[in-house]
Order: sequence, then structure tokens, then C-alpha cells
Amino acid sequence: MEENIFDKVHDIDLKKTMETSYIDYAMSVIASRALPDVRDGLKPVQRRILYSMIELNNGPDKPHRKCARIVGDTMGKYHPHGDSSIYGALVNLAQEWSTRYPLVDGHGNFGSVDGDGAAAMRYTEARMSKISTELTADINKDTVDFTPNFDETEKEPAVLPARYPNLLVNGTSGIAVGMATNIPPHNLTEIINAVVKIIDDHIEENGETDLEDILQIVKGPDFPTGGEILGNRGYEEAYRTGRGKVRVRGITNIETLANGKSRIIITELPYMVNKARLIEKIAELVRDKKIDGITELSDQSSREGMRVSIELRRDANANVILNQLYKHTQLQDTFGVIMLALVNNEPRVMNLLEMLNHYLAHQEEVVTRRTQYELNKAEERAHILQGLLIALDNIDEVIKIIRGSKNVAIAKEELMKRFELSEVQAQAIVDMRLRALTGLEREKLEGEYNELMARIEELKAILGDRKLLLGVIREEIIVIRDKYGDARRTSVGFDVYDIEMEDLIPRSDVVITKTKLGYIKRMSNDTFKAQNRGGKGIKGMQTIDDDYVEDLFMTSTHDYIMFFTNRGRVYRLKGYEIPEAGRTARGTAIINLLQLQPEEKITAIIPITDYREGWYLFMATKKGLVKKTSITDYANVRKTGLAAITLRDEDELIEVKFTDNEKDVLLVTKYGQCIRFNEKDVRSTGRTSMGVRGINLSDGDEVVGMQLSVQGEYLLIVSEKGMGKRTRVDEFTSQNRGGKGVKCYRIMEKTGNVVSFKAVDDDDEVMIINTDGIIIRMRCGDISTLGRITSGVKLINLGDTTKVASVAKVRLKEEESDDELQAPVETDSEEGQV
Repeated sequence: MEENIFDKVHDIDLKKTMETSYIDYAMSVIASRALPDVRDGLKPVQRRILYSMIELNNGPDKPHRKCARIVGDTMGKYHPHGDSSIYGALVNLAQEWSTRYPLVDGHGNFGSVDGDGAAAMRYTEARMSKISTELTADINKDTVDFTPNFDETEKEPAVLPARYPNLLVNGTSGIAVGMATNIPPHNLTEIINAVVKIIDDHIEENGETDLEDILQIVKGPDFPTGGEILGNRGYEEAYRTGRGKVRVRGITNIETLANGKSRIIITELPYMVNKARLIEKIAELVRDKKIDGITELSDQSSREGMRVSIELRRDANANVILNQLYKHTQLQDTFGVIMLALVNNEPRVMNLLEMLNHYLAHQEEVVTRRTQYELNKAEERAHILQGLLIALDNIDEVIKIIRGSKNVAIAKEELMKRFELSEVQAQAIVDMRLRALTGLEREKLEGEYNELMARIEELKAILGDRKLLLGVIREEIIVIRDKYGDARRTSVGFDVYDIEMEDLIPRSDVVITKTKLGYIKRMSNDTFKAQNRGGKGIKGMQTIDDDYVEDLFMTSTHDYIMFFTNRGRVYRLKGYEIPEAGRTARGTAIINLLQLQPEEKITAIIPITDYREGWYLFMATKKGLVKKTSITDYANVRKTGLAAITLRDEDELIEVKFTDNEKDVLLVTKYGQCIRFNEKDVRSTGRTSMGVRGINLSDGDEVVGMQLSVQGEYLLIVSEKGMGKRTRVDEFTSQNRGGKGVKCYRIMEKTGNVVSFKAVDDDDEVMIINTDGIIIRMRCGDISTLGRITSGVKLINLGDTTKVASVAKVRLKEEESDDELQAPVETDSEEGQV
């Protein structure tokens, strides 16, 4: 009789069934798919892939195996899900731009940073990377629990031993149900140093490690693709609370071409940004006219590294376009940090210190279990050796017992009775070979037994003392750090909205240099030491053709540096915002730092400590005009610059001084004329005024510099052919502004025109820079003092085509001793001593 199908229909409560089923599904996704374990930092699929590779003997010292084999083993034994999801996880572990320290060594096409997919698994091959063996080290020494697989035919590890903090080192991201995790990768050296700090505090009983101590060691995420993190506020908030936003910017450089055009070069991108999609987005913005000024866009990336070139129109402002790219594309991106992981199979959001403590607790358990395992093995072996040594001491009797027994079982029983041995010892004796009777073999057994007993004592001490246990972890993790640690790839830059960053910058004296073509850099002020006049100098900077150092001055890292341009505009940076570079480095193109307009160049630079009432900026132009304006009018300089002075056609701003309205001003011209007048002769005018006549110039003459009378007792005047002299300031009497002035330098064929002049004292030092980039530093006291209408002496040796480019005055630090001021002897070598 046919069974009634309606007998199998059951009435259920749909609401309860849906709730139960959905909760079961959600917990499965949370605990068994999407989230990493806080101990080894791996999701189940990643852990199963690595364990399958161990079982396949697919280590870094073995040949690569087909990925299809690895995926098949993982799917068939441990992970009953789709092969594409397993292969996707395997590929991700092998990609250098996705994983900071790849756990899989891939062979074949594993995709690209452009978003290209990997080749099919039947084509690609893989094996474990060297660092992944540290995740699985000692897994066969009962260090972790094993659980049955999905069909209970195999055993798999519930967690890997993870001998380094993989969760923070490689980071992870995953979307579960109702929650997500996004942990950024970090530098291995920094993370291990943080663990060592926690261990040291436990061993030395300094109390609990504070999160602030860890923040001094871990300097933010370290992405595999490099880039620059803007400020520390975002990642420090994430480290303290478990959640935060890190703004990451690609690395760009603005290059000026020989034809006057500029181009933006992108060499690094923010983490997880698709290069091809970024280029498409830029092309769309140009097409839709949201960004104007880009003429060509090309991807010039190669095996040497990433390079995306964006060529600009001649009249385009490169900085403005770069800011538009930051705003509208993923060239500047935000990484949302959610530090969520499974703790005892429950999801928890943790701060940085909690994650490190959980990892350390896991290591304590791993090393304890490994030590106990090794102790058990050592005691078992020592027990057997003890029996063998007893047998050797009574070898004649042992042989007699064995020969007199009908079978092995009786022999073992007799031996156990006679010598009070265990069954294991008796079995070892009957299995003993005749060669063990030799004297050499006996010595080896005794040596092995003594070593084992010492090892047993050591292992017991480790198990009985937590400090010794932590010491073992410390030693082993430092070995991993020294073996696999590398330099940071992601730098931490300044965020204009992050005030705390400035507080971290130490105040120090620095030398700022800028070249004629606009390369600027910051150096420590002890880079150069004094040298006698007439020497060849030292190589100060690697310059390109027709470039040379134009400005050089000393300031502090926290002073404002005001940049005045030939167009009469002013820009501003802090001293620390100028990138630091070595003595021979060219520096950074200033167009990367300031939003200069087309055809605009820096003509005057002045450091300002603060903006106070009663102080003024006194300006001079090439055509002899002067202007005095209150410093407070320049207190708020926008990023796009500010109008500083109104200029006539073909005039340029050449010098700016910070004054108190009480000084005498001296102007010197190219043809050797000088005028001195009091700055009160020039009334204070507004920021955008034109100014008044300071000196009446002859045809073709122009002003080369401006100094204040209080800046020095002498005027040092230097000509373009390396001649120079000092003349007392007193020889220049004060007169009304606007006159012709008096003769201050005798110009001849061997001197050339006046290039620069400075007000100096005997104790001052000056740096003279020639057009080849050679710098010589000398004491002003070594330079001859002569009258007004003289040419002076040779200050620097120059070649036939070389001229003096500029002169900069250097003030010595007060704490420098007389011994430090001893100059080396003159030298005829290519480069003098520094």
C-alpha cells in the first residue's frame, strides 16, 4: 500500500525555526569562516591550507607543488567548501602587495596590483614560505589541540603554534554577520620589540606594561605597498580603543621638465588600491573636466617598481592638480581599523596591548606544552638508558638469563625480577645489539644519559619558573625578528589637522639650502666645519646641469620659513616640514612643498619665530624700491600663498628683513654703489602696497642685496669672480633714501660685478657657494679689511667658467669651544676637509 506523503509533514513555528537557523548560520560564519583567531591571526581556511601543505611535505626547502593538489587536499580533508574560495585564500597569502610577509611562495601568475586575477590553479604552483614555517614550528610536539575534521576521518589543529604575532604582522580583513574585522599589517621588527618589552617588564617586575610604552615602539601600520600615513592620531586612536581611521596617501613627486612643463610621478599607492582602476578614474575626471590641466597619463611600471606619469599643461599648477587627485581619487584613501578577533571562539574588539597580551598568553601555553612534551620524551629515554647501563654493569648475568630463557617473554620477566626493571627497560635490553658491549658505545650511552639528566633539570626549571619560561619565548622571538625583520615601507607624515605631531618634533638648529632650480633640503648645522680662505671647499650638493645652491641659512625646526617669490607673493612652511637630506643629496623640488603658480620662483627666504606687534618686514626689490609692513599683516598665510608686495613690470623682490623700526638699512648694487638710510625714512604701508624708492639706480644697474647696520661691524662684499673684502660700516654715512649712494666696491675685469654682500663681525663665518655647487666656509676675521673704493683679495679659487653664486652668513652656536673652531690647513686637493 502506498504511504501517505502527508504523514511526513510536520507543523512548525516558522519564526522560531528562522531564528534558530539564522543564529546557527551567523555563528558558523563568525567562528568558522570570516574572523581570525587572536592567537595565530588566521582564519580557518588559511590555517587549513598551511596544515595541508605541512602534510604534503610542501616546505620552503621542497619543490613547488601544483596549487590544484594543495586545494584538493584542503577541500577533501578539512574545508568542505568551494575550491575557488580556497584557491582565492591561497593566492592572497602569496601576493606581496596583499600580504606584508607572504605565507605562501607562489610560482606562476598570481595576479597583479592592477587587479588581474591569478591563473587557474592547474597552472600555478606553490609551497610554504620560510616565515610560514615559524607559524607551524613544533606543531608535532603536542603544542596545540587537534580536533576532528568535518567527517571525523582526520585530525586538524584548532590553532597553529604561531611563533610570531601573525595577527598584527600580516593583518586581516573579514566580513561576518553583523560584524567585520579590518586589522592593518605591521612591521615585524616593531611588533616583536613590543612583545619583548612586555616580557622584559614581567621579568624585571617593573609592573604591567603601559599602552603608552607600546606606542613608543609601534609607529603605526606598515602596509606592503608603502605609502604615507597622514599623522598619528588615527592609528593611535585605533590602538587605544580598537577602532580608528588611518588616512593613507600615495607617494608622489613633481618633476620639472626642461621645456618648463611639470609632471606628477606616482611611485607608491595606498594599501588595497587598484592601480589600473585609479588610472581609469583619473582619465574619467579629465574627460568630465573635473580636473583641468592633465595632458598625458601613462603607466610606466616595470619590474623595478611602480611609476605612473601624469604630464601637465605648461600653465597648470602641479600642487593644485595633486590636491584634486587626493580629493577625487584613491591616491589618498582611508583605512578603517576594526581590531576584532576571536578570543576563546568569541568575537572581541581589542586594543593593541590586549592583542599582544593574548598572543603572549598563547606562547606561554605553547612553550609550556612543548617543554612538557620534551621533558616526557627525555625522561622516557633516560629511563631506557638507565636500564641499558644496569645491563652493561651486569652483562655476564644478563647474558646468562637471556640464554637460559625459552623465549623473549620469559627472558624479560626474569630480567625485571632480578634487576627491578620496568617492561620498557627489559625490552630495550633484549633488543640491545652486541656492539653496545664495546667501551666506546658504553661511553656514548653514559654521555647521552648525563646530557639527558641535565636537560631534564633545565626543562623542569622552565616549567617551575614563569620568568625562565618568558625568557625562552624572548630568546626565540628575537631570533625570528633578526632573521625576518626588515625596514618600514610606510612612512608617517604630517597631518595639517594633527597638532600633536608638531609636539613630537624636537627643537634643533638646522641648515636650509635651496638651489637655483628650486631643490630644497634640511641638514643638521654641524654638517660643515670651518676652513681657511683660499681653499677648494667641499662638495655640498649633487646638482644637475646649470643648477647651483642659491640660498643657505640657519634656523630652527619649529620656526616659520617664509618664502617670497619673484611675483611678490609669500608662502610659509615650518622648518620640520622641509624634508631632511644628506650633505650630498640634491633635496626635494620646492614645487612639491609649495603651491607655486606657473612661472613663479622663490627669490627670498626668511625665518620667523613668531608674529609680534611693533615688528616689521622690510623689503627691497631689484629696481631699488623698498617697503615696510607690520609683521602681523603676514600672520595668516594660506596654503595657496598671500600677496606680499605689488611689483612693477620686470621688477623682482630680492630681500626681506625682520626689523623693529630702529635700524639703518644698507642697499648695495651690482655696479658697486651703496646707500645707507634709516628705516624710519620709509613709512609703514599695507601688505599689498608697492613701496617707495630706496636708491636711484644707473641704467642697467640693479640691487644685489639689503642688510641692516646692526647685523655686523663690517660690510663683506663679494664679486662674481671670487674676489672680496670687508669695509667698516662706519665708512658709509647715513643719508636720505632715494639718493645715488656712494661707491663701495672697485669693479675691474678680474673682479666682475658684485654678487652679494653681508654685514659681518670678526667672529662670524660665511659660506661662499659657486655655480658648481662647491661650498667653502671661512671666518670673516680672516678676510682683509679695506677701504670703500677697493677690490679686495681672492676668497675662493674658481675655474674659467665658474662664478660665485651666493654668500650666506653662518652664526656659531654659543656652546662651541675654541678647539672646535680650529680650521684645517689649506689644501690643493679636489675637495677640502670638512
